[in-house]
Amino acid sequence: MSGKGIKVFQGNSNPGIANKIARFLGVPLGKCEVGKFSNGETSVTIGESTRDFDVFIVQATSNPNVNDNVMELLIMIDAMRRASAWRITAVIPCFGYARQDKKDKSRAPITGKLVANLIVTAGADRVITMDLHASQIQGFFDIPVDNLFAEPYIVRYIREHINGQDKVVVSPDAGGVKRAKSVADKLQVELAIIHKERKKANEVESMTLVGDVTGKVCLVVDDMADTCGTLSLAADTLKKSGATQIYAFASHGVLSGPAVKNIENSALERLVVTNSIALSDEAKASKKIVVIDIAPMFAEAIRRTHNGESISVLFNQDLE
Repeated sequence: MSGKGIKVFQGNSNPGIANKIARFLGVPLGKCEVGKFSNGETSVTIGESTRDFDVFIVQATSNPNVNDNVMELLIMIDAMRRASAWRITAVIPCFGYARQDKKDKSRAPITGKLVANLIVTAGADRVITMDLHASQIQGFFDIPVDNLFAEPYIVRYIREHINGQDKVVVSPDAGGVKRAKSVADKLQVELAIIHKERKKANEVESMTLVGDVTGKVCLVVDDMADTCGTLSLAADTLKKSGATQIYAFASHGVLSGPAVKNIENSALERLVVTNSIALSDEAKASKKIVVIDIAPMFAEAIRRTHNGESISVLFNQDLE
C-alpha cells in the first residue's frame, strides 16, 4: 500500500452505486462538481486535494448519455492526474462501446478500442470493470484491467428465489455459452442454447432452440439486456417449447428504447439485472424488473487494490 489513503469520486452516470461503494469502504465521497458550461462543454471541479492519494473514479461509460459519461470520466482522470494523485483507477461498472469490439464489416470502426485508448491517454493507471461484452477487450488497454463477474450474485439470487424446481440454464446465443455453462455448472443443472440469426443490430430474424426445456423453469443468462426484443422472442420460443416459467438474468440492464414495454408484454416472469447502470423511472416502476446490488463487490475490489491484495478470490466467490 502506498499513497496517503483512498479517495472515491463519482461522475453523473450512476450516483447510486458510487454512494454505496463509498459507504461499504467507510469513506466519504470526494468533493467534485461535474456539470456543463452554457455552450455544452463538460465542466469538472475537484473540491479537495488528491495529492499522493489513491484515487478511484466511479463512472459507467454507458447509457443514459453515453458520450457525456465518457467525457466526464476522461476529464476527471485528467484533473486528478494534474492534481498529482498517486494512482488513478477508473471504476467502470459498465463499459460502453464494448459491443463495437471488432471490424465486422467494411470501413467499420473499433470504437471499444478507441475509448480504451482515450482512458489510458487521459492518465488512468488501472481499470476495474464488470462483465465486459468480450473478455478480450481487456487487451484493448495498455494498463491493468480487472474484469469482475456478476455471476456469484446471480447464482445466489437463483438459489434464494427460484429453488426446488427443475431448472435449465439457457444461453440466448452461441457467444454466451461459456457464461451460461458456468452458471449451469454451479447450479448443477442442464444447459440449452438458442441459436439466433440477425437481420441487423437489435433485430432478430429467426431463433432455434438446442436442448430440452419441456416442463422446466428456464433461466436465460446474458451479459446485457438492451431493447429486450431478442429476449422477448427467446421467452416466446421457450414457452412454445414447453417451459413452465422463464426468468432472465443480465449483468447490465441497458434497457433502451422500448425495453420496458417489451419486458412487460413478454412471457418472462422476471428480468433480474444489477445496478451497474442507473435505471430509468419507467424501469424502476416495472414489477417484472428486479435489481441486484453489486456495490459490495466493487468496494471489496477497491479495498484489495489499494492494499495490494489479490482480487482473484472475487472471480469465483460463493455467496451462499
